[in-house]
Amino acid sequence: MQIFTKMANRWADRECEDAECVEFRRALGETEVRVLSAHDSYLINLASPDAALRARSIESFVAELRRSEALGLDYLVSHPGNFMTDRESGVARNAEAIGIALERVPGRTTILMEMTAGSGTAIGSTFEEMRALIELVPPRLRHRMGVCIDTAHIFAAGYDISADYDGVMRHFDDVVGLERLGMMHLNDSKAPLGSRRDRHELIAEGAIGEGAFRRIMNDERLAGVAKVIETPKIEPDVTDRMMLDRLRGYVE
Repeated sequence: MQIFTKMANRWADRECEDAECVEFRRALGETEVRVLSAHDSYLINLASPDAALRARSIESFVAELRRSEALGLDYLVSHPGNFMTDRESGVARNAEAIGIALERVPGRTTILMEMTAGSGTAIGSTFEEMRALIELVPPRLRHRMGVCIDTAHIFAAGYDISADYDGVMRHFDDVVGLERLGMMHLNDSKAPLGSRRDRHELIAEGAIGEGAFRRIMNDERLAGVAKVIETPKIEPDVTDRMMLDRLRGYVE
């Protein structure tokens, strides 16, 4: 399951009080949820060259990580930032900020950097760039770093999981390593291959199609990798259940 621990489109932060955390873990224990992650605020840009925005982003990211630890979450999913001016220095700023946050908030929550579609100045649309970002995080903290693959994002970035699923996964393993893959966001894409546009679609109803999702759901290497959906919410209760049932129905 993936949650937000605050309003994702506002800077206002909050603390998770002890009683709230105890009740959350108690309620969670009554479910079959085995892996839990939070997604950080959409306003955070750890790669920004603007000193004020980057400082604010670091404080917000630290608060995100602190709430994740308080709630006992496994993962904190984060979009790599936008470099704005120079890509290489933006990657370095992003990695440095992550290192600062991990130093300030020790614990077990792993940060999963989410692969992006690569629009504009977004970092993280290639496996090579994601590896470079992780390798810039101080070695003593790197064990708390991983990757989240969003199928719609990597397809829009040019990785053809529809026609060459084996090749894409082999390339990811060679460059990043499957051991770094902590979670997958399973979404079809409204946008075509290589478009660099982040447009999610219902499973098997977009440009990726059913085949890739069947492969994912039957890939033994991914059996222990948590999977969530971020598909369009036409009628959330109905559509989400339909998507989950569809994915489970692919399992052979």
